[in-house]
Amino acid sequence: MLTVYSDRHRLRDPKTELSGGQLVPAFECPARAEVVHARVLETGLGEVVEPKSFGPGPIARLHDPAYLEFLETAWEAWRDDGHPGEAIPAVWPARGMRQVPPADISGRLGYYALAAETSITEGTYAAARLAVDVALTAQDHVAASARAAFALCRPPGHHAAADLYGGYCFLNNAAVAAQRFLDRGAQRVCVLDVDFHHGNGTQALFHDRSDVLFLSIHGDPAHAFPHFTGYADETGAGAGEGFTGNYPLPPGTAYPAWSDALEDACRRIQGYAPDALVVSLGVDTFRGDPISFFRLESEDFRRYGGVLGKLGLPTLFVMEGGYAVEAIGRNAVNVLQGFEEA
Repeated sequence: MLTVYSDRHRLRDPKTELSGGQLVPAFECPARAEVVHARVLETGLGEVVEPKSFGPGPIARLHDPAYLEFLETAWEAWRDDGHPGEAIPAVWPARGMRQVPPADISGRLGYYALAAETSITEGTYAAARLAVDVALTAQDHVAASARAAFALCRPPGHHAAADLYGGYCFLNNAAVAAQRFLDRGAQRVCVLDVDFHHGNGTQALFHDRSDVLFLSIHGDPAHAFPHFTGYADETGAGAGEGFTGNYPLPPGTAYPAWSDALEDACRRIQGYAPDALVVSLGVDTFRGDPISFFRLESEDFRRYGGVLGKLGLPTLFVMEGGYAVEAIGRNAVNVLQGFEEA
């Protein structure tokens, strides 16, 4: 299986994250991608290539122009305003307030932010753009009649909506790649999100469309970030009614219950008969993940990779979460090996 990767993801190297009332070292760190890359090489998974540049066009298909301008200029504006640390939002347009982006950078951060855990740092926008190029390069490979490819993206993307960042995500790599399948002639695409956290951004981008089936297996939002999206009764809207499926699962979920949800999702995928499958591959469902509460074992990732392989679809894997750094490489590559073995 081809892997697309660039070590320029290190352009994003946040030092702080707001967690448990403290500023702690960021969970979403460069080592995550480096460990996965090392495991890809160690196992001989396949060729590793650098991403091509696709320019701003594919991103603009889904993301708001004003939001993109904000991302591109936020770090410079923050520094120009005299702030010594990394850019972290501290105020939001809550219920009953005006939904207007302020001129002041502190206000704009809150306007565009989902949550306060994700700081903006020097190099963030460049790394986010690069991650999209990684996904699109892998998409190119799958579209050229290949069975599968792995986009080793960093930063991740599935929490990013048209004009919203957070959950370590800035641009929605998987969604942009799904849209490009459609723009290049696909009639239907499925995005299957197996990250522990609900892919709120992907759901929002496609919630009123029938040409993308979005399915997400994740921690119950009553107990898990992002809390305010991902309930089972969210099924799409308008033309997209019935083309969103959510599988919220409780704390302590292990593979048997998780795989039941996957089997149901696979039945829906088969019924939809998409031209391509995009998998938002988060491996923070692992029992040792520090910010999650599922209980999958490393061998379970290989098992469900085989389940996905048996669907027989052109498949693009896009790296999302996974914060047990010592295990992320083994778990992510297990999925890909299981897929190849199916």
